[in-house]
Amino acid sequence: MSTIDPDTLPDVACGLLFHLLNRELQDQGLFLFSLVENRVDFRAQFLALFQDFCGNYPELGEALLRKYESPDKVYDLICQGEGVMPGKTTTMHWIVQDAPQVHPDAIEDELAGKWLIFLPPEEIDEAWIRVRDATCRNELGISAKVSTARPNPDSRDNRKVIYVYTPDWQDEADVMRVRETLRELGFVDRLGYKRNIETYKGEYSEKGKKVTFYSA
Repeated sequence: MSTIDPDTLPDVACGLLFHLLNRELQDQGLFLFSLVENRVDFRAQFLALFQDFCGNYPELGEALLRKYESPDKVYDLICQGEGVMPGKTTTMHWIVQDAPQVHPDAIEDELAGKWLIFLPPEEIDEAWIRVRDATCRNELGISAKVSTARPNPDSRDNRKVIYVYTPDWQDEADVMRVRETLRELGFVDRLGYKRNIETYKGEYSEKGKKVTFYSA
């Protein structure tokens, strides 16, 4: 941990803590966003996880307590939408929502790919809810991911993006099934689909270079 900038350490800690909380809840058949949006009290579960987190990652736990003073304040931050809604999240660049029973590393597979939905910041929360909920209903692909309000030095403009992942870019029928579902959800403008292969090669759309494998 010593190579991490101390100023960013609390945000790194938040990202990992929120990821672990999401996974623990989802293993129980629950979704963090649902608990927050329905104002369900899950403080006891959170505090137990926070205690384990501090035991397993003492430097990260200390960084959180230095910044937020107590685990209750971190819990309150989550209840206000941090780590749940992209427009209210400033501690991390991305929020990820895996489909039920999908391994969290599935989106890293070389065969995987994603539809890219670019939107202005004022539209991202409502759009994310549509994609997130459909992902949780197993109507889309294996996972979805959205950029947040945290400034990202890698962004080329002020637009936000939602990635909708499928497990195998070679399965054109499934890729297009997901595209059709996105159209039914209201995303009717033409979208591009990018394979992980291009992402891992560091290939991006610049100087007219085309890196989308499908377009629909």
